Amino acid sequence: MPDPAFAPVVPHRTFEDLSVGEFRRSSEKLVTQEEILAFARAYDPQWFHSDPELARESVFGEVVASGIHVLAMWRQLDHEINSDIDYVCGVGWDELRLKRAIRAGDVIHVTSEIVDLRPSETRSDRGTALTRYAVVAQTGEEAVTFTSINLVYTREGRARRGAGSSAPA
Repeated sequence: MPDPAFAPVVPHRTFEDLSVGEFRRSSEKLVTQEEILAFARAYDPQWFHSDPELARESVFGEVVASGIHVLAMWRQLDHEINSDIDYVCGVGWDELRLKRAIRAGDVIHVTSEIVDLRPSETRSDRGTALTRYAVVAQTGEEAVTFTSINLVYTREGRARRGAGSSAPA
């Protein structure tokens, strides 16, 4: 049964609407120990992510969020700020760095900056947007950084697949 609270965003910004240097910032998210433990126990059960007692003996001194969990939180916050972009799909990440552990009680937000736009040389229905992302802690420190490589529909591509449809061709 569909979640009645879920409302997908229909993207409306095409490749031509994007500009190099465009910067966006998400709202803040409080990271809780309960969600760190739940995620780790389901998806990354390393002892320093999933067991508070054992984690005291780790280099971190306490439970820290799995890198995969931080990326999942990034994805959630990124949708808040970039779901209006008409993506075909993501095709990769470059220079992914886990620079700082995220702990219970940290407040994070996400920033995105378009660093390059490249029209496709072979398909007029799309272009490539390179976006530098950061997951930022309340101290201003970047905890995770990477460049995301995404294909974005052009106006022609959007028209070809049907305006208002959010399903890729």
